[in-house]
Amino acid sequence: MDWLYWIIIGFLAGALSGAVVGGRTARGCLPNIIVGIIGAFVGGWLAQKLGFEAGPGFLTALIVAIVGAIVVRLILGLINPRDRT
Repeated sequence: MDWLYWIIIGFLAGALSGAVVGGRTARGCLPNIIVGIIGAFVGGWLAQKLGFEAGPGFLTALIVAIVGAIVVRLILGLINPRDRT
């Protein structure tokens, strides 16, 4: 059941980060899930490196994943600036 939880978190984080960042760095459901899941890992790593101790829960996981997904989308935009229209 954990994989389903992370797919849902990844989809939501990918979709919400796309609304925040804008552009066309990922199109469709599957790219949003991939960006969101990668963003969850990046966000968790950043939170750990910055010393944030977050409690368990859906909202905490979603916020960390959204922050990470935004970072991933910004990096993707730097790698391929033509895709940011």
